Amino acid sequence: MSPRTPDDGANQGGGSTRNTGDGHDTGEFRGSAAIFAALGDKTRLDLVGRLCSGGPLSIARLSAGADITRQAITKHLNILAEAGLVSDIRVGRERLWELEKRQLEEARRCLERISDQWDDALARLKLAVEGEEH
Repeated sequence: MSPRTPDDGANQGGGSTRNTGDGHDTGEFRGSAAIFAALGDKTRLDLVGRLCSGGPLSIARLSAGADITRQAITKHLNILAEAGLVSDIRVGRERLWELEKRQLEEARRCLERISDQWDDALARLKLAVEGEEH
């Protein structure tokens, strides 16, 4: 499957990047937009959680106890696959879905960069406020 962004209105592609003045350009996170868009749905997030704890699972196992149909689960898995978060392998007549840990690691790194930016911004704000008090 070729990577595509989910078609749920969260496509962040296109446009230009700009520097925010703090050494970071706004395009540096664009590559992770599809990951976060895919994870932004509760059902898909639940599927990722099940795959994290259960290893490769079939549609039958993933849909056991679910409030939605197997077709709906397949649609959600395909969106996760388009974002590179899961992949499927054929074992006999069954398709097993497994987590692509590399993409989750990319999401974690992205969140860490955002956290670091907030820490830097708060440190600059603290210096500015403390400077005004003296």
